[in-house]
Amino acid sequence: MHQLVELYKKWSGAEPSMMEQLPVAGSNRVYYRLTAQDGSTVVGVIGTSRDENHAFVYLCRHFTKRQLPVPRLLAVSEDELRYLETDLGSTSLFDAIRGGREAGGRYTLKEQDLLKRTIRQLPNIQIRGARELDFSHCYPQAEFDVNSVLFDLNYFKYCFLKATELDFHEMKLEADFRLLAKDLTAEKCEAFLYRDFQARNVMLDAQGNPYFIDFQGGRKGPYYYDLASFLWQASARYPYKLRRELVYEYYHALKQFTEVPTPHHFVERLSLFVLFRILQVLGAYGFRGYFERKQHFITSIPPAIQNLRELLAVTNFHYPYLMSLLRQLTELPQFQQIETTASRSDGYKTTDRNPYTPHPQDGPPTFSKYDAQGPLVVKVFSFSYRKGIPEDESGNGGGYVFDCRSTHNPGRYEPYKQLTGLDEPVIRFLEDDGEILTFLDSVYKLADAHVRRYIQRGFTSLMFSFGCTGGQHRSVYSAQHLAEHIHDKFGIEVQICHREQNITQTLHSTL
Repeated sequence: MHQLVELYKKWSGAEPSMMEQLPVAGSNRVYYRLTAQDGSTVVGVIGTSRDENHAFVYLCRHFTKRQLPVPRLLAVSEDELRYLETDLGSTSLFDAIRGGREAGGRYTLKEQDLLKRTIRQLPNIQIRGARELDFSHCYPQAEFDVNSVLFDLNYFKYCFLKATELDFHEMKLEADFRLLAKDLTAEKCEAFLYRDFQARNVMLDAQGNPYFIDFQGGRKGPYYYDLASFLWQASARYPYKLRRELVYEYYHALKQFTEVPTPHHFVERLSLFVLFRILQVLGAYGFRGYFERKQHFITSIPPAIQNLRELLAVTNFHYPYLMSLLRQLTELPQFQQIETTASRSDGYKTTDRNPYTPHPQDGPPTFSKYDAQGPLVVKVFSFSYRKGIPEDESGNGGGYVFDCRSTHNPGRYEPYKQLTGLDEPVIRFLEDDGEILTFLDSVYKLADAHVRRYIQRGFTSLMFSFGCTGGQHRSVYSAQHLAEHIHDKFGIEVQICHREQNITQTLHSTL
């Protein structure tokens, strides 16, 4: 630690006023947050492997040069065992989507948006990051190859399969392993394979933009691997519908950086890597769980087996002995006790907003003495009908008033009575039910057209109000989501007032 402080002093010219060790991750590296006298912070890292640290330092500098969303190196010790980097904060994607994960895969719209933002950035680091990259700096090897595949498959065999005491023919299994390894490496790909692409290794800034960390294990390889690793992570329990949409988002983002195969070929290749990734993960879970007796990994095995069960149900692989063995594996009694609803093919009832597709501009603009004053400020209220509709202070008549009382009311149920439409359990209740989303789809279309026209004409004020019985749940949810929708889409100032909750907020203009 003393040497890290000395590196900081050499870089900043003064000792840190505070030094806090950050939670330990899966690696042997130790992380500290160092705070200066002015309150600014950086992250200091102490590693144990020079080769691994060198890989990170080289890759980080390369990615920064390519203007990719990674931390920026500030200082590196001569032996490369310690370095300073920019502080990306404390919110990881893993933390931000915890609610959906703990709800068994019921991800809110906001959580889904964070996942889509992240998956759209993945091809950026895989394809742009590989350009002019010297893969000889990668650790522990430069490229994804047959030997590395066979190592992971045998890890699965010895650390997981044998531990189940399932009887199998080793030579037949080895033959299919070699066929699988040959197929996985059949297509050469000049991409950066992140290898450890998971929600814990994605940090989010205040606006929810993703930044990538812990890529020191990367190498040259196929981009399918990282997509399979991320979307088929056992503990995430992504519903079928959401996983399919994230694959779609990735595929179309990939098109911006490189030529892509046909959708059919892409899905076939992806399925192959999903199979490999599940076996690889089970090997790791077996070692950490069965041999090291770490409970977290033991409890992660049934969801991984469920992923395997679902994959075998929809995909035909030409490895007959391996497929027969894996089906036997999924039928073992110890793997039958698992909540299957989180990964049913029909998914949960969580529904995405269907964004309104704007029509062409409605002819030439018209003008009156009220035009061209601008800029437009939108006010959005939630209220209780018992206490009356909010008054319009602008004198323009009050705009739209929407009645939310036709939708399912969480206020009828005891767990939600002390909460509001801003609280995660209420949000999850309303989105799972789906009625409020159908209701808001129509509101968005009406609001989009109206806001667009008001901006075009230079009007200064527009008001939307949402009422329900108590002004606590449905109206608050609806008002907040419309306000964020308008702000995200048009970038104008939106003022929010949840009247009965005595909550106000301003989303400032980004124009």
